[in-house]
Amino acid sequence: MGYSIGQVAKKTGLTAHTLRYYEKEGLLPFVRKNGSGLRVFSDSDLGWLTLIECLKGTGMPLKGIKQYIDWYMAGDSTLPQRLEMFKEQKSRLLEQMAQLQKHMEKIDYKIAYYEEIIARGEQGIWERCPELKAERDRIYGKMVEEKEQKSA
Repeated sequence: MGYSIGQVAKKTGLTAHTLRYYEKEGLLPFVRKNGSGLRVFSDSDLGWLTLIECLKGTGMPLKGIKQYIDWYMAGDSTLPQRLEMFKEQKSRLLEQMAQLQKHMEKIDYKIAYYEEIIARGEQGIWERCPELKAERDRIYGKMVEEKEQKSA
């Protein structure tokens, strides 16, 4: 089945402008044009757009996505390069996820800290809530106690 650029925009949530930009950047070399010069997207093209958005979502630059598409178009001789590209991207994602988890721990701690202060109606909670103090020390180290008490 063939889809117009407007239909693809509705199906994918991408704008027609973005789709044209992707084509201009060489990310859609497989999209056909009809006799009138209008783009006609196939179901396979929609799959490619899903992959492009996935790779963008992982932080891969358009240049890297273009390189992948070029390797794909070149055929099976580029399978090792494509495999390595995905392994490298996975490694970067794992690093990002670990960093995000550290950020999440700090956010969770701050939520617990402020909930405790609000529940008790006071800031001096460290002596009465040792598990919260232990969590703070684990996440931030012991040197933050004075700073946090001043800024809370």
